[in-house]
Amino acid sequence: MSEIYSSVVCNLDMHMLRASLPLFEQEKVEAIEWSFDTLFRVEEVPAWFTNLVSEFSNHHRLIGHGVYFSLFSGKWAPEQHDWLIKLRQLSREFHFDHITEHFGFMTGEDFHKGAPISIPFTSTTLALGKDRLRRIQDACQCPVGLENLAFSYSLEEVRKHGDFLGRLVESVNGFIILDLHNVYCQVHNFNIPFDMLIELYPLDRVREIHISGGSWDETLAGPGKPVRRDTHDDYVPEVVFDFLNKAIPKCPNLKYVVLEQMGTALSTPADQLAFQSDFLRMDNIVKSWAPKMLQSPADTFAPIPGIASATPLEDPELHGQQMQLSRILETAGNAGEARSMLLSSSLHNTAWEVENWAPYMLETAISIAQKWKNGFA
Repeated sequence: MSEIYSSVVCNLDMHMLRASLPLFEQEKVEAIEWSFDTLFRVEEVPAWFTNLVSEFSNHHRLIGHGVYFSLFSGKWAPEQHDWLIKLRQLSREFHFDHITEHFGFMTGEDFHKGAPISIPFTSTTLALGKDRLRRIQDACQCPVGLENLAFSYSLEEVRKHGDFLGRLVESVNGFIILDLHNVYCQVHNFNIPFDMLIELYPLDRVREIHISGGSWDETLAGPGKPVRRDTHDDYVPEVVFDFLNKAIPKCPNLKYVVLEQMGTALSTPADQLAFQSDFLRMDNIVKSWAPKMLQSPADTFAPIPGIASATPLEDPELHGQQMQLSRILETAGNAGEARSMLLSSSLHNTAWEVENWAPYMLETAISIAQKWKNGFA
């Protein structure tokens, strides 16, 4: 029998922990995913939280999910160096069964500010991503993976994303988090069938699945059709549970299915009950498939021995383009203004293909960048 662990995001957030507590008490939570770098600026972590993380660590049921590394930043930042040092220290204190990060780079002039945004899928960005993944793997000495993005600028980008992710992670024998709500965003925003889109991902590389909720943006992707956003601030939609039921048997190396939700969306007893209901439904789907899955080898995604080069790879041209894009997204008044600025910028006629960006997704990018330009806190 294959073991697939029903898991929750577990961070130092009282609303999230209150929502999860009955599930812990019923011993329903089989693993936890900890966004470890959200505590890098916390001066003192409560002992009870450390004990909770340690309990799952001791049973090899702790997985780590990074938020702030900014994998594809063209310029290597001192904060990235510090991030790796802290990850190395944490990996000595706790046993992580794996470590993951978000795909993309962080918009904003300052590190730890902005939101993850996609990059061109080129040989240059592929080399940059491989360099960063090697450094993460060197620091944690365990399997490493990347999560698929919810946001894309064009249908062509959506179609290429899975293959690019696969080529990135295979360089370190890594894996993919298949976030099914992110997939839902792509399905809805670009009118591409789920069954078609899912086959564009290397599903044998999926070790973890995320499910979550999100929201609708007033920006229209078509007549009367709002844009779907991955905001993690609502219950799991019915369609995402359907996707989960379809995806599990297609992922032979799946080990974790994780329910995500922002603590800010779990402030009331009704919200917390809805979260618990979503978890139990997720768990039922997982348990219905687990006995039918073949057991995958424990070392399927074992780290590749080796040491990252002494000097981190950089691309000054990419960095300049990223900073220019960040400024445009953070200052433009609307999509029309942003498009005009992009077409007169150094991103015009480049691999970014700004000429082909869907206007409604450009407007969404503006909304994301301007919301998070001062950081996530």
